Amino acid sequence: MTDTTMTIREMCEAFDVTPRTLRFYESKELLFPIRQGTRRLFTKRDRARLKLILRGKRFGFSLEEIRQLLDLYDMGDQQATQLAKTHEVAARHLAEMETRRRELDDAITELKAQMDWGQRELARLAGKATAA
Repeated sequence: MTDTTMTIREMCEAFDVTPRTLRFYESKELLFPIRQGTRRLFTKRDRARLKLILRGKRFGFSLEEIRQLLDLYDMGDQQATQLAKTHEVAARHLAEMETRRRELDDAITELKAQMDWGQRELARLAGKATAA
């Protein structure tokens, strides 16, 4: 590795991804490594983009959303457009995540109640069996 580039192996180790993942992101035009024969050399820009890709995936952004947001970087407006659009997409995903969390919390509460009922029924039935 140099100060400016990393090999595919170094990228995989640094970001805990597979070579296949990096090649996939390259095929989706999310990363643009320098090609030297069969070697790929990833620049600081590629590393920054990969960090944003992985963060976006963790937040539930689609690859197309991530690509569109990354493409806004070079608008020439000091990333104002990119930041505004990222905030808009993030707000939508946050609302969806909070809705899913509420639904999951409700399901957990209901499941616990069913399990408590089942445990009481088992105890009741066990009490009947010993009384008989």
